[in-house]
Amino acid sequence: MAQATHQMKLRPLHDRVLVRRLEEQDDKHGHIIIPDTAKEKPQEGKVIAVGTGKVTEDGKKLPLAVKEGDRILFGKYSGSEVKLDGHEYLIMKEEDVLGILGS
Repeated sequence: MAQATHQMKLRPLHDRVLVRRLEEQDDKHGHIIIPDTAKEKPQEGKVIAVGTGKVTEDGKKLPLAVKEGDRILFGKYSGSEVKLDGHEYLIMKEEDVLGILGS
């Protein structure tokens, strides 16, 4: 987990969060091995960085419900993929987060 000590070079704006997908744990179903090309990307991730919050019409900031380190579930087609320092991440709006795991 060398990434935990690594300073993130990207801070999301407003109500956006930076997420790293968590890898699927099981690549076998029974005796069938599913090749990487046929697998769906996981919809579970870890929040790496969060924005400052959503700005309302009257200029107030609403803090985000998610925080750095949270394990989250998100929609299948949520976010935009970005690559930083050789690692793939997603940037998505907080509204694309379906829930926080383990809380």
